[in-house]
Amino acid sequence: MPKAATRSPSSRQGPGRGDVADPSLSPRGKGRIEWADREMPVLAALRARFAKEKPLAGLKVSACLHVTAETANLARTLQAGGADLVLCASNPLSTQDDVVAALVSEYGIPTYARRGEDRDTYYRHLNVALDHAPQITIDDGCDLVALAHTERKEALRGLFGSLEETTTGVQRLRAMEKAGDLKVPVLAVNDAAVKHLFDNRYGTGQSTIDGILRATGILLAGRSFVVAGYGWCGRGLAARARGMGSHVIVTEVDPVRALEAAMDGFEVAPMAKAAKRGDIFCTVTGNRTVLGSEHFPSLKDGAILCNSGHFDVEIDLKALAAASREVVPGSRANVEEYRLKDGRTIFVLAEGRLVNLAAAEGHPSAVMDMSFAVQALCSERVSKMRGKLAVAVHAIPPEVDAFVSRLKLETMGIEIDRLSAEQERYLGSWREGT
Repeated sequence: MPKAATRSPSSRQGPGRGDVADPSLSPRGKGRIEWADREMPVLAALRARFAKEKPLAGLKVSACLHVTAETANLARTLQAGGADLVLCASNPLSTQDDVVAALVSEYGIPTYARRGEDRDTYYRHLNVALDHAPQITIDDGCDLVALAHTERKEALRGLFGSLEETTTGVQRLRAMEKAGDLKVPVLAVNDAAVKHLFDNRYGTGQSTIDGILRATGILLAGRSFVVAGYGWCGRGLAARARGMGSHVIVTEVDPVRALEAAMDGFEVAPMAKAAKRGDIFCTVTGNRTVLGSEHFPSLKDGAILCNSGHFDVEIDLKALAAASREVVPGSRANVEEYRLKDGRTIFVLAEGRLVNLAAAEGHPSAVMDMSFAVQALCSERVSKMRGKLAVAVHAIPPEVDAFVSRLKLETMGIEIDRLSAEQERYLGSWREGT
């Protein structure tokens, strides 16, 4: 979402309250949260430690995240650590209303999110999160931090650190830093190895296929599947699509990534050529207008378009609508039919938003266990280093990745070798050679 809407009055109703679509869904949401927790042993271990040590005691934290069962367990962990937490949604279609109901009624965490909320409601909720006067923010996509830097600059006064978990958000923050506009230190959680290697690759790969199948019910085998972008998300999606029997075509602008895709055995082509051959298209680039007006005339009748990037700008839906005589709801949930003036029909999934969250349930809990463990540890790090971090976008320390990975291996019953003293000395020396 680009420019923020005009600020609406706060809708805060006091501790433990929020904006809940249906409070009666709370029992189902609690069950979903507990089910996810079974698959998140690393975060559970951190929650137990946080409950004893209270590393976030008294700190006000505002989080703008996808409100899912997995996020709820991160919220519980921050709460256990002593944080005074307010949560809002980072995307209008990723919210699970039953989880919101449970967070408010069962766990007393003020949560402002409704599935399908309009733009004004979305920004009203962001403003509520900033009304909380946070000292730490946690973002998915940088909307909360961007709002604090534009419409709500007074919110920067007490803010001493932020965390960002998406590729899109980190791109925005680095652009802010480069332009000299960034006013708070940020930890780039998205760039942690356990985030992009596992969450982005395995999580996005699986959950995107899940969203496409739930929305369409189609057979992927034998179809041409175009993956736009070969970053970590694109790598995972391409591998999963191939595993389901699709012929995968990768489009890229980065020559190194394009070469990697080719070496991985995928066909690589410009979108202008891929548009003529694809049956299914999924954008995962973090950029805008990846599928645009120049490509729509080439698409097959019945082509399926979707996006798994953070914002709904990767497919130019305005241009597609302009080329259509009508746009109607499809016969299945999360499908719209763009009936073109020349007689072809193009199907768009989940309004061009994140198909893995809008049409499915997002990443598997087991992979979010690692990402949210990093979030929790980084919130603790920001708290401990208050006033010591320079205003910049900071990399995640390697020891955080190592700690989370080792703990995850232990929960999986996997043992690995350790360096001997001799091996450590050898790696730290330069004198031994041929």
